[in-house]
Amino acid sequence: MIDDAYPRDLVMMAAIFGVAAFVWSGWAQEGPPRGVLWRVVLAVLGVAGLAVAGFAIPLAVRHWSTATAIRFEGPAWVAYLVVVAIEVVACIVLAVWASRSGRSDLIAPLILAVVGIHFIPLAFVFGQPIMAWTGVALAVVAVVAAVIPASDTTRSFWCGLIGAPVFLLAAVPCLVVGRAAFAA
Repeated sequence: MIDDAYPRDLVMMAAIFGVAAFVWSGWAQEGPPRGVLWRVVLAVLGVAGLAVAGFAIPLAVRHWSTATAIRFEGPAWVAYLVVVAIEVVACIVLAVWASRSGRSDLIAPLILAVVGIHFIPLAFVFGQPIMAWTGVALAVVAVVAAVIPASDTTRSFWCGLIGAPVFLLAAVPCLVVGRAAFAA
């Protein structure tokens, strides 16, 4: 599930997934259920994401000159740029559509779905199946968040409450495997 041939890629994935866990747990603070417990849970998820990123980023910087799966002059780089560009455009278009159609409650699930789906082709670009697993899991979370009946709890809460742990479940093994590969 994790290929340790490119540890720099792994620690960068850990950093990105850690920051994403922080961001999504923060967005979930938009409208959690009443009571302090849910805010504490979301804060713990956010701090965990920052901790992973805090370990991963310096490791990535220290080893930046090591090999990566992406060759900046090759088709993998072009595929990466195309996938990221499509992701950004899709997020903007879907957010505008949701806002204009009076369904701004769907912005978080739509963006989470796009983010998740974009990891699937990137799994092939980087040769890391864990990215595909993460992408599928996030897309499922987005669908669940979108179809949960409306209530006082926002859809962004469900995206963050369930999405942040998905990011962390991918980030931690990437960090551990990447760090071990650097040590070897």
